[in-house]
Amino acid sequence: MNKQSSIAAGSAASFRPPQLRQVTVGGFFGPRIDTIATKTAHMLFDRCIEAGMLDQVDPDRPNPGIRIPFQHGNTVTTQMFWDSDFGKSIETAAYALYRHPDAELERRVDDVIDAYARLQAEDGYLNSWYQRIQPGERWTNLRDRHELYNAGHLMEGAVAYFQATGKRRFLDILSRYADHITTVFGTGEGQLRGYPGHPELELALVKLARATGERRYLALAKYFVDQRGQTPNYFEEEAKVRGEADGAFWFGTQEYNQSHEPVRDQRRIVGHAVRATYLYSGMADVRTEFADETLTPALEGLWSHLTEKNLYVTGGLGPSAQNEGLTFDYDLPNASAYAETCASVALVFWASRMLGRGPDRRFSDVMEQALYNGALSGISLDGETFFYENPLESRGDHHRWRWHRCPCCPPNLSRLIASIGTYIYGLAKDEIAVHLYCESEATVEVASRTVTLTQRTAYPRDGRVEIEFGALEAPARFALSLRIPGWASGATLAVDGEAIDLDAHMAEGYVRLEREWRGGERIVLAIEMVPRLIFAHPNVGNDQGRAALARGPLVYCLEGADNGSFLNGAVLPAEPAFRCEAIDDLGGFVRIACGGRRERYETGALYRSTPPSREEGTLTFVPYYAWDNREPGEMLVWVRREAE
Repeated sequence: MNKQSSIAAGSAASFRPPQLRQVTVGGFFGPRIDTIATKTAHMLFDRCIEAGMLDQVDPDRPNPGIRIPFQHGNTVTTQMFWDSDFGKSIETAAYALYRHPDAELERRVDDVIDAYARLQAEDGYLNSWYQRIQPGERWTNLRDRHELYNAGHLMEGAVAYFQATGKRRFLDILSRYADHITTVFGTGEGQLRGYPGHPELELALVKLARATGERRYLALAKYFVDQRGQTPNYFEEEAKVRGEADGAFWFGTQEYNQSHEPVRDQRRIVGHAVRATYLYSGMADVRTEFADETLTPALEGLWSHLTEKNLYVTGGLGPSAQNEGLTFDYDLPNASAYAETCASVALVFWASRMLGRGPDRRFSDVMEQALYNGALSGISLDGETFFYENPLESRGDHHRWRWHRCPCCPPNLSRLIASIGTYIYGLAKDEIAVHLYCESEATVEVASRTVTLTQRTAYPRDGRVEIEFGALEAPARFALSLRIPGWASGATLAVDGEAIDLDAHMAEGYVRLEREWRGGERIVLAIEMVPRLIFAHPNVGNDQGRAALARGPLVYCLEGADNGSFLNGAVLPAEPAFRCEAIDDLGGFVRIACGGRRERYETGALYRSTPPSREEGTLTFVPYYAWDNREPGEMLVWVRREAE
């Protein structure tokens, strides 16, 4: 057994995602992947190059200097992050090339890789900002300047490109960089005891280890997790070396970057939302790879704090634009919600990695919630425009943009959608878990057998899922675990026409079928998928007296295109009668309509002594992810509701 397969095998209790090549996706996500592959992937390179990123990377081009102004007292410019944007764009292109071979796109990726090869230093170091714009200052400001974050995204891009195309050049370049980082950081004599100011490298090193079989990359990921928040605080000591006065940090507290205390002591999600969820993703990966249960109390506590007190119904997180992150419990404003697209994307990453210990509906339900709503809303249906912020209410002035001076979200969401097949399933030595339902075919190794299973479903348009095993060379005993969503009002399951008692096989929200499989079995899961109202905790003041509407994993909203203006005048009846209808202008998906009332003032008076009149009418809801794809107008998720 080679090093790569020994890392990938792990223990029987450890679950890991399949590789991209093992899963072919159709259904709901298939057309979206095709859009990414044929349009968005090219567009990402166009816009990165238009912004000047290749000018900064390629040492054969004139040095572009500083093109984007500094912020926070000449501390940060988003130009420092450009390597990460290229890394995510290369990762997106890799998945696109596997889906749709494209010689021109592959050539463009190879041109960028060639530039990075020319840029790489003799010792393996690779960072376009510190090599071309501020040479001589490497490793002097880990807290603010995304040096290790950039490395992580380049590594993820290199792994994806190798796995999609078989080309090793970029993987070798980034492995050299990883080797260099292992010499710089650690607890040995002369090594820096630092860690990423913006977590991300931790999870990237795990990906790199799984791709190369090199366990030293796992050890480095564990070091970064273990060292974070230790006393003395590295970022405070680093700032002193730079000559900064005590307390001069522009966010005032190291909670912003989750280094305020050792990670094993953390129980409250704080600070920058994307940094937090990337960190917890890395922690969960380290727990899986090292079977390190000392991380479990922190991961469980952080998960509970997010999902019980700080998560939007859309799977968004981070209400504040000021710190791009968390504020205080139950602070979930709607119109001013920041809810960065990258935060929901990173929540999908974290949730998927929490499944490394085994199937558990608490995590896969949230993965689905964030994926279909808070993340997917970040890209238009045509794949050309994007949201950075994802509010739950708009007066008609929030729209997608073509590009952004901090363009982290477009390639981040694009790479997630294009690699969605790796999130559908989880694999252990003797078990296959189905976390998400989507038309797909997976060919995986389980119980020392090559197993093919095919999903046929229109999910989430309806809840019927058929899974069929392909032929097996010989019978094999293993478990198949199928998620029963927590939102489902009911479900039935049959294997080859024989009904299965769900309660007798339920474990952590999954039906676990352990048996000898012979090949050719047909499993039919039918999940009830009816419209349902959702109510917020009373401490969420913005949502008192209101309800949100959902069907299956999708959160719905009112949009001006269907309901006109002044959506806050809409009132749901206490017991609405919903009807579901197909819609042609949003991809043929399902909209939901019901009777309702609209409040009207007959005069323009701001205040008056009598209540407004109410008119009977119809309220029409569309999936939240699809809003702002038609004509401009208002949007509202939480709708007023009549008292019972």
